[in-house]
Amino acid sequence: MNNPKIYIILLNYNGWADTIECLESVLRNDYPNYQVIVVDNNSPDNSMAYIKAWAEGKLDVWVNPSSPLRKLSFPPAPKPIPYVFYTREEAEKGGNPKLEENLKENIPDSITTTYPLVFIQTGHNGGFAFGNNVAIKYAIGKGDFECVWLLNNDTVIEKDSLKLMVETFKDKSIGIVGSALLIYDEPNLLQVLCGTLKLNWINGGQGKYICPKEKYTKELQKNFEIPGYIVGASMLIRKEVFQNIGLFDENYFMWAEEADLCFRAFKNGYKLYCCGSSKVYHKEGASSGQGKTKSLLSKKSKRPSLKRFIITGYLDRRNQVYFVKKHYGAFYSVLYISLYAPNLLRRILGILLFDDFKLKRISLLFKGLWDGLISKMGKPERIE
Repeated sequence: MNNPKIYIILLNYNGWADTIECLESVLRNDYPNYQVIVVDNNSPDNSMAYIKAWAEGKLDVWVNPSSPLRKLSFPPAPKPIPYVFYTREEAEKGGNPKLEENLKENIPDSITTTYPLVFIQTGHNGGFAFGNNVAIKYAIGKGDFECVWLLNNDTVIEKDSLKLMVETFKDKSIGIVGSALLIYDEPNLLQVLCGTLKLNWINGGQGKYICPKEKYTKELQKNFEIPGYIVGASMLIRKEVFQNIGLFDENYFMWAEEADLCFRAFKNGYKLYCCGSSKVYHKEGASSGQGKTKSLLSKKSKRPSLKRFIITGYLDRRNQVYFVKKHYGAFYSVLYISLYAPNLLRRILGILLFDDFKLKRISLLFKGLWDGLISKMGKPERIE
């Protein structure tokens, strides 16, 4: 691959300050042929207005002066930076290429993209898969790219992160490449080395992280095949993958979409690879709503708020059962639920000992199992 065009997709929901910091780092990256898309899922905090104001030079975001990563996104890039704004319907038709071409002559010399920014307002909080699919449909509608880089908006990147990932794609059988995800507040510590171990029906499509919480050493900065899935905070995906297997499954709403896509890609003959030298710093748990750490039966866990429990208690259960049913059949989904029983009992005991809204939380656990079994999917209640 000789510097093919890459679309970098950032999905925003109530996170405009993180998105702006991420954009500042992205616009410093040294890959010579990329265009940035910011998709907003109808954030109630008016995120898109703030992001537009940043591009127009009317707003800067604060970055902690003591952070060792401040240099990746500070000082701010010169503004204004030209952008186009599309509704979901306009984007999915491929936007307005003529307008974008006209704006290219106004790009500041000090940023590394040669294209205007693309801002898309979906008008609906349809979740991770929905928002990213809108951007992917836009890119496919234009037809001028080879890969998309899905990048979490609560990250910052090293300037060579994308370039190193693209170099990994020399083998055309590789469909998806991931980065080393390092913890933003502890930048020498891995959150995960690109992805997970093997997926199967027993683990519900949630393989164990590779090198979680380990120190990031030179020995880990290598390329290797991922046996499970690439974590969605950084995924470089070849266009042909979408053309051959389809887009993200929007039934999940959030959590497990990347596992599903990677599993489908693997089943269709694509390799999944880790580019261990590509570094992306992730603000782990920035909006998790987690509380104090408690210990139960020699295991430690952070007790989530009820709002967060709708994700960790309901969505993860539902989506794992759905994953197993989708890829292995109804029999294995029932078998998976039966094997989950000891873990379920431990979670119920933890709720009874430590949490508020006890009956609500327990009912969400069982509802997640049932809804996954009957494929009652999509956006759950009480997620705004």
